[in-house]
Amino acid sequence: MNFEFGVYSLGERIPDANANVLSAKERVENIIQMAKWADEAGLDVFGIGEHHRLDFVTSSYATILGAISRETKKIKLTSTLSVISTADPVRVYEDIATLDLLNGGRTEIILGRGAFLESFSLFGASLDDYDQLFEEKLGLFMQLQEQEVVSWQGDFRSPLHHAQIAPRPVQPNIPMWIGVGGTPASAERAGVLGANMALGLLAGEPERVQYLATLYWKAAKKAGHDLSKLQVSVTGHSYIAEDGKQAMREFTPHYNQYMGHFMKDRRQFFSPVSVEQMMSQRAANQILAVGSAEELAEKILYQHELFGHTRFMGQFDMGNQPSARVERAIDLLANKVAPIVRNALNK
Repeated sequence: MNFEFGVYSLGERIPDANANVLSAKERVENIIQMAKWADEAGLDVFGIGEHHRLDFVTSSYATILGAISRETKKIKLTSTLSVISTADPVRVYEDIATLDLLNGGRTEIILGRGAFLESFSLFGASLDDYDQLFEEKLGLFMQLQEQEVVSWQGDFRSPLHHAQIAPRPVQPNIPMWIGVGGTPASAERAGVLGANMALGLLAGEPERVQYLATLYWKAAKKAGHDLSKLQVSVTGHSYIAEDGKQAMREFTPHYNQYMGHFMKDRRQFFSPVSVEQMMSQRAANQILAVGSAEELAEKILYQHELFGHTRFMGQFDMGNQPSARVERAIDLLANKVAPIVRNALNK
């Protein structure tokens, strides 16, 4: 399977170093432009994450992806991720199927629980039902993929009696991924269901989370799925510059802005890190995907040995990273990192 490369945005709009905040309109336009750059550069996939709060603009991620559909030609478009636990799976499927019609069959979806919990109270879901909600909603979505007319009954949504599910997408089935953070049960579930796994990794040593990929592949094999048709992706905070030291100098202030904002929001202490402290993260045995093109390629190849993944997706625009730098990083990913990795894997 050809190794794929992509970028994604969570669409946060937080204060910059001068306490300025982009308008929601400006931020949405930035995301659309980022997707256009990724498409023009020849990347494989672009994603948008779902969030429901004032410091994000991506509550209606499918709408933004619909706009991107008309501005791009080849790139696959996906959620990164859709919080299925608090959504109506029927509505999610209708939106994603419509998106697939708009872009001619380039749609994917990543389903998960999400790292933020604001959607639970917003849509009347109880955190006490956290696991049960995910199980039920995920199961219903998968049934909608397979059947045009659905009868179904669960605990958290009104029953469906011979319900017509429309429109149907261009693709027979929308490629589905399950987002996994650090929960072993989620990795096993993805394998049992025969879904692709999107592994979200932020920092640390990849060996410490290798067990998640091992659990996934073992569960998929035990369930009788064809492993050659399954994929694992690695996603996380990312940035590339021509030189590794330059990359860290340009990335670190925006990383501090991003982490400081959201850790404060969660009432967790975050101490800003210095550029010097971050330099060690450029090593191949560190997860953080920041450095030169050569350093990032080395990281991806190192992790491929551990996870068996065939897709990398980077969050390049975090923390108000200037658009010109994001464009440059996308170009480096497509034209420097991708060839190195693919050549090494195809030998």
